[in-house]
Amino acid sequence: MDGTTRAFLDESQWSGRIYSGGWADTGARTEISAPADGSLVGHIGKAGPADLARAAASAAAAQPGWARTPPPLRAKILNAAADILEANGPELMPWIIRETGSIPPKAGIEIEHSAGFLRAAAMAAVEPAGRILPSQDGRHEEALRVPHGVVGVISPFNFPLILSVRAIAAALATGNTVVHKPDPRTPITGGVIIARIFEEAGLPANCLHIAPGGGDVGAAMCEDPNIAMVSFTGSPEVGSKVGEACGRNLKRVQLELGGKNALVIMEDADFDQAASNAAWGTWLHQGQICMATGLILAPKAIAGKLAETLAVKAQYLPVGNPATDQVALGPLISGQEASRIEGIVQDAVNKGARLLAGGTANGTMFPATVLADVTPGMRAFEEEIFGPVAVVAAYDGEEDAVRLANLSDFGLAAGIIGKDLGRARALGDRLKVGHLHINDQTVTASPFAPFGGRGRSGNGTRISGPAIWEEFTQWVWVTTLPEARNYPF
Repeated sequence: MDGTTRAFLDESQWSGRIYSGGWADTGARTEISAPADGSLVGHIGKAGPADLARAAASAAAAQPGWARTPPPLRAKILNAAADILEANGPELMPWIIRETGSIPPKAGIEIEHSAGFLRAAAMAAVEPAGRILPSQDGRHEEALRVPHGVVGVISPFNFPLILSVRAIAAALATGNTVVHKPDPRTPITGGVIIARIFEEAGLPANCLHIAPGGGDVGAAMCEDPNIAMVSFTGSPEVGSKVGEACGRNLKRVQLELGGKNALVIMEDADFDQAASNAAWGTWLHQGQICMATGLILAPKAIAGKLAETLAVKAQYLPVGNPATDQVALGPLISGQEASRIEGIVQDAVNKGARLLAGGTANGTMFPATVLADVTPGMRAFEEEIFGPVAVVAAYDGEEDAVRLANLSDFGLAAGIIGKDLGRARALGDRLKVGHLHINDQTVTASPFAPFGGRGRSGNGTRISGPAIWEEFTQWVWVTTLPEARNYPF
């Protein structure tokens, strides 16, 4: 399919509009272009701070009714949304490919995993939301988890469907209503598709609002008194501003930021398996993943050979337009990103690293790239690249591997490849991360696992799995006496 034959995502319904109490005109619209070739993908309505305020007020008015909705019914709507998403996957995939620059398998992952997050949230919706507490004086005591109210969600461009759905579904499952701001570069995948699946699933009016807009809309979300919590996924630079604004307004904030994720190859690792894991973790979706393998740590004896093997692999990974060609890597989200990454590569070369493959941008296209002999002090070692650059550094003993991995200010994910599981786990347990994967690369996620990191990777909060109730609700202590007492006063 090329995206021209539409039924479920009929443009006449949503083009030039936002989803707020139905499909609404704001008087402003944005043109969405494909990063691969600049072609028109579609038009979307553009929200401003005033639209955000109206959406938040409407969501706040609808929230008590949604919170009173029996959990099995909330679960039914979430499961229906998952069914609808999967049923329309063949039609939706071309939109994802064009708008995000995804190769088709990655677009399929967006559909599959998003449906998984919806189903996991549906399961969470019917979990017990309270517990009985010990009583000191004969009264009945309970601790109940109750929704915050309205949750604001801000999502990024790289996996816009998954990284929007996982927060929206969790918030709805626990009785909150939602105002969502997708990334302005991917508002169809990260917004329109989500609005349509919930519209078809029968979500009550005003429980979900989609407000595509710029930074002014995100800032308004952090300030709006009707929004009690903000769930943000994006860069540490923007995330710190979101956290500051939410703190100033005493809002709950959940920050899922970037990563400089180390893949440690143990001395006893199978070499071919290690190279395969390093390649996949580094180059999947052009490296535009917060969990991407950003640093490959290998023993000195094999680090050079590993880098050379990756360089050979890079030659067989064509780069191009995934909407028209069979490619392994699609475009980066913008030419500005390509130029930034090219600068990181050049900095490493200027400081002594060897460039074995790639390294030069062609518009938004950036080939699979390999840097060998990377050391601390190089931008490629220090920074989250968010591009298809394999950064290979040598270590001298396990103590050195731990030291190098923990030099990062980030703390999201790490992978360890090795045959001795005890040694691999012992090394991994010393790494300052939120996700640890033994005998796997770093790009791994599950709707049943708490997702998040520490340091510049986030504020220690988590999303998904058991974290759904932890993050999207708060405790209320309730005590009951058979009848009122008389007190001395």
